[in-house]
Amino acid sequence: MDSESGKLGTLSALSIGIGGMVGGGIFATTGLAVQLTKGAVPIAFIVAGIVALLTSYSYLKLSIAFPGEGGTVEFLNRGFGTGILTGASNILLCFSYMVLVAIYAYALGSYGASFFPADQVDLWQHLILSGAIVLLTIVNVLGGSYVIRSENALNLAKMVILAVFVVVGFCTPMAWQRLGPEHYVPPVAMVSGAMIVFFNYEGFELIANAAGRMKDRRRALPVAYVGGVLLVIVFYVLITMVAVGHLSFDQMSTAGDHALAAVANRLMGLPGQMMIAVAAVLACGSAINATLYSAGPLTYTVARSGELPKELERNIRGLPLEGMFAFAIVALVLANFVPLDAISTMASAGFLFIFMAVNVANVRLAKETQSRRWISALGAIVCGAALVTMCVQIDENSKSRMQLWILIGMVVLSLLIEVAYRAWSGRSIHLVRRRP
Repeated sequence: MDSESGKLGTLSALSIGIGGMVGGGIFATTGLAVQLTKGAVPIAFIVAGIVALLTSYSYLKLSIAFPGEGGTVEFLNRGFGTGILTGASNILLCFSYMVLVAIYAYALGSYGASFFPADQVDLWQHLILSGAIVLLTIVNVLGGSYVIRSENALNLAKMVILAVFVVVGFCTPMAWQRLGPEHYVPPVAMVSGAMIVFFNYEGFELIANAAGRMKDRRRALPVAYVGGVLLVIVFYVLITMVAVGHLSFDQMSTAGDHALAAVANRLMGLPGQMMIAVAAVLACGSAINATLYSAGPLTYTVARSGELPKELERNIRGLPLEGMFAFAIVALVLANFVPLDAISTMASAGFLFIFMAVNVANVRLAKETQSRRWISALGAIVCGAALVTMCVQIDENSKSRMQLWILIGMVVLSLLIEVAYRAWSGRSIHLVRRRP
């Protein structure tokens, strides 16, 4: 942050994007990604990254044209007006963030429980993940500003630990043959797997919420969006190469949602496992904290536009905390009662739909944002195609078909909430005025 102007500089903007993307997801879903895509897992993360990169162009142009704290909510409202579908999309965005909190908590619980006896792992995982959500909710109520100020330090710590993991991994003999084409899954399955872990890239969306506080948006935002996504693609590819190069597919499947700790144990023994566990706790804890911290402003913004109850505009202890409490409660239920692959699907599908809508919004606003329509149109098509591919692949597998119904339920619930709320409240739906 620039000390003289009090505004964010280019490095701080980049940190927001990278910190949002390299969160708890990579610790939780590396094993799942390998199960789904086998030796093609680095390519799967590249495919998911390309989808994010195309969408980051729309976010870049929209953030420059409409800076402020509204972010995605404002972009959708400006692009589509204030109809029912726009309101439902904003509620779906809230649901998607609730699911993210659940994923981060699941990962934190999994890595924390990995140090307990095998017959106690399930119990401790539920206790740790539930305790983390409750504790960080309390922290946000009592001292959220202090924790937010420590986010940069936590982000740096987890990045350093992961960098050590990558360097040690490449310096130790690897089974490169497992990354060969003979171990690839079919293209459709690879794309589907890539989209299920797509949520690992959604964190760049947080940059939009801080665009109004940046010192030089036209300089900082391209670096933050495009540069951030490119750096994270490289980072994820290196991490997954190390993982597959040091553990067999069966071993990765057995390790499950704490696969990176198992790889670190192979490389560096118990100290390596503990190092990754610490990084996972730091990453997941900071990700839960940052998401809960943004939950209040997000629901506050949606409520101010008339798409959620007016009660969510109220402040408690000077902060809009009611939305955060809703996020925490839903996340507790999801993390404790819904399997990881299902909540990963929910998160990725939710953000693919939202990103498709943002791309379309930028196509509609191209004159105001001075954008190349074809790039955003391509982004919308790719997001839509990826979403359809993922859903078709899920439907073809009888074991995962229930995930599709959960996803449909999330979308339908968002629509029903919006329709019922408008009919019940009679509130007028309007664009939120931008602050000077």
